[in-house]
Amino acid sequence: MPVFEGTLVAPPDARFAIVASRFNEMITQRLLNGAQAALAQHGVAEEAVDVAWCPGAFEIPVVAKTMAETGRYDAVVCLGAVVRGATPHFDYISGGVAGGIQQVMLDTGVPVLFGVLTVDTIEQAIERAGAEAGNKGAEAASGAVEMANLLRQLRVD
Repeated sequence: MPVFEGTLVAPPDARFAIVASRFNEMITQRLLNGAQAALAQHGVAEEAVDVAWCPGAFEIPVVAKTMAETGRYDAVVCLGAVVRGATPHFDYISGGVAGGIQQVMLDTGVPVLFGVLTVDTIEQAIERAGAEAGNKGAEAASGAVEMANLLRQLRVD
């Protein structure tokens, strides 16, 4: 019985897109730095990564979809930070971006990795953007490499 598994070594011709939210840029920039470092660690050349900045997390899905539909990328990494406030706004934004990213992946067949922090406090965001809890941008980028490899295996005739 065949077993398919993605590896963490990027194919030499692989290209990746990163969509980053400018809102909470202090956090998102750290996620982006982690994602870029992880891609480099897995053998992705700097020129094989395109970064698109959008205003906020809610806009991430449409940018990710536009990039995925070009056919240029093996995977798209989405990065942002949504911090809970005193109103239900957090619930609408975090739910919308999560559902939107999932829909992009299903509609395009391109892996779209979720590196959007949804946290209660800015301290939690800092922890997940390179402090005690690691860097979720790096984790999403590593997942992108693995998924690119896996889907290439599955699509071979």
